[in-house]
Amino acid sequence: MSRLNLALMVVLVLTALAVVSAQHRARKLFSELEREQERSRQFDIEWGQLQLEQSTWAAHGRVEKIARAKLGMSQPGADRLVVAPLARPAEGGAR
Repeated sequence: MSRLNLALMVVLVLTALAVVSAQHRARKLFSELEREQERSRQFDIEWGQLQLEQSTWAAHGRVEKIARAKLGMSQPGADRLVVAPLARPAEGGAR
């Protein structure tokens, strides 16, 4: 009986060590998951800020102001405008 008790004791200790190891790994992975979720939130915030910045830089008024000031551009007069007619599809062509 003592050999059986010894074998059971070894199995019990190994099982206990496996449980402790699994819990430690689970806590470690959960901690890593929380860190990555925080990084994701920070990236979402940064993405929103970049979209706002892009819309500010590309605002029509700002682009027009720079075109006039730095590039010397101006809106053409009515006599310089040319309107191109829309091309009409050929008769009997595939639609």
